[in-house]
Parts: sequence; C-alpha cells; structure tokens
Amino acid sequence: MIAIGSDHGGYALKQEVMEHLAKRGIEFKDFGCYSEESCDYPVYGHAVGRAVASGEYEKGILICGTGIGISLAANKVPGIRAVVCGDVFTAKATREHNDANILAMGGRVVGPGLALMIVDTFLDTPFSGAERHVRRLQMIDDIEV
Repeated sequence: MIAIGSDHGGYALKQEVMEHLAKRGIEFKDFGCYSEESCDYPVYGHAVGRAVASGEYEKGILICGTGIGISLAANKVPGIRAVVCGDVFTAKATREHNDANILAMGGRVVGPGLALMIVDTFLDTPFSGAERHVRRLQMIDDIEV
C-alpha cells in the first residue's frame, strides 16, 4: 500500500497521481492535504514519513511546489529515504541504488504526463540489493549526528 500526501502546491498533481494509482489497482491512503488552500508541507511530509517508517505502507509519494521542502520534512523521520525526482532516470536509479522509499515531486515543476511515468518507474523498480549499495546505505544509517 502507498502513503500519499501533498501541500497546496502539490494538490492538483496529487489528484492525478491518485487517479492513476487507482487505475493501476494500487491501494493508497491520502494523508492530506485535501484542498488547494494554503497549508504547511511539513505536516504532510512527516505524516507520510511516519506511515512508511512504521512499515504499514510499502512506499510513499509526496508532492509540494518543488518537492524539496516536503522531502526534507519526510527525511527527518528515521528510516526514510525520500528523494526528489524530476525525471525517469533518477526515479529508476534511486530505487535500484538507494532503495528510496518515498518519491517526492514538484507539482509546479513536473507536468502530469511525466509525473505518472516517474511514479510508475519508482513503484515498479526494485532495489538491486548489490553489495556495494547495501554497504553504502548501511554507512548512511551508521552516521552519527
């Protein structure tokens, strides 16, 4: 199941993505926001981040104006690897190499046609499991702050 959320800047694109997920038969839960009224992206980044980190949701999708702020908020949750993708290559590589668990996009940056290709690529690409990638992810997890 996919956790999805946005702020007002990503609301319209989120509607397109949810319609696409439904057509593909992919279950999801919308964590908000629920209109284009101005709101604060950290609320939704944290909510989706917590949902994915808990293990209840396999992956997440977050959308704000640029994808940057909402991904920063999600990445504050331990165990989250949220990445901003604006192209299909990055979506594929971040799944294969980084085992990213949340896709972030910019509703004011990426149009719906490209966004849906990015979503499909992100959701359909498995982590490679290659030793070098596992080692690097462990190094990231082991960094003390």
